[in-house]
Amino acid sequence: MLQLFFCYFYKMRKSNFKQTQPIPPSELIITPKGSIYHLDLLPNQIAKNIIVVGDQYRVEKISKHFDKVDHKVSKREFVTHTGWYKGKHISALSTGIGCDNIDIVLNELDALVNIDFETRLPKEAHTKLNIVRLGTSGALQENIPVDAFVISTFGLGFDGLAGFYECEYEPIEIKLKEAFLSQINWPEDGNPPYFAKASDTLFNQLKEGMHQGITATANGFYGPQGRSLRLAAKVPDLNEQLNQFKMEEHIITNFEMETSALYSLSALLGHEAVTVCAIIANRFAKTYSEDYNIPVEKLIKTVLDRL
Repeated sequence: MLQLFFCYFYKMRKSNFKQTQPIPPSELIITPKGSIYHLDLLPNQIAKNIIVVGDQYRVEKISKHFDKVDHKVSKREFVTHTGWYKGKHISALSTGIGCDNIDIVLNELDALVNIDFETRLPKEAHTKLNIVRLGTSGALQENIPVDAFVISTFGLGFDGLAGFYECEYEPIEIKLKEAFLSQINWPEDGNPPYFAKASDTLFNQLKEGMHQGITATANGFYGPQGRSLRLAAKVPDLNEQLNQFKMEEHIITNFEMETSALYSLSALLGHEAVTVCAIIANRFAKTYSEDYNIPVEKLIKTVLDRL
């Protein structure tokens, strides 16, 4: 953990050192009303505790529990409700599907709290955000039943996003990657896989009563997750291979489409992040939740109470 801290500090210091000139309008797009471009948020419209969801309609399912809602902002698939829950200032924000959207959301959330929009320079004092992804997912282990909860120890990235940033990895992340490549028949022309670790703080805060394991993050729903309709998947037995992966106590528990990007960008930007998912399907037991809204609602309440 100490090594990871120094990685955070080095990246932030390096970024601040380089950014001695105002960030050009083409790189940091601020609207005429002073909001960040994609999210359409003003700096005072976001809380330090943020629950991100893929589905824009799930934002209201979270904010209906708030004691008070101060801001509601909507643009494209990005919907944000910021308010108060039992004295805690919380934002619920929809990211849409995929790591490309996570790239937009994480960079713009960080800009809202760590860049001065007047001077277009990074602020001297860094603000840390607590970001919880609350999602739905398919289990890759037969013993994880539908409607159960999984909290992600690591994100296993097939998305390629981290490769566009300078990133230093912890020894455990490197070790996991080496074990993965030795056990999995990964195509030579596929995106290089990577592992990114959850925030210890948020993980310990939310983990009670949840299954724990590595979450594989795909950059698509069909071929990238081993599904074939009218196109053949390059790794047709991908799920079977992921199911068998093991390094020490680490196994791959589930598949979704955002966690690796969330973990890697949050770490590089100096924020805390963790993913918790309601399991709505089991790819090996071939089961699907009878009504996944029930476990999702329970997970929302659980996260709100523990955050």
